Amino acid sequence: MAKKGILEKEKRREKTVAKYAALREELKAKGDYASLAALPRNASPTRLRNRCSITGRSRGYLRRFGLSRIVFREKALKGEIPGVKKISW
Repeated sequence: MAKKGILEKEKRREKTVAKYAALREELKAKGDYASLAALPRNASPTRLRNRCSITGRSRGYLRRFGLSRIVFREKALKGEIPGVKKISW
């Protein structure tokens, strides 16, 4: 499990990105890069990190399911993810 402070920081970043999204697009369209640079650093979507919705783990993240590889495997083997089953041939 990721530290709570890291998860809270990530949530704050998500809020900041959402808050400044329209303004960023407007400034980009105008080409006003000085004003764009004056915005907070956390307003940039590239600062966001995909994290597992259960553990907060950032590595081994599967976008399609929003889970880390470890949690995905546990849930898939238990049958908790619809349409996913172990394959063999």
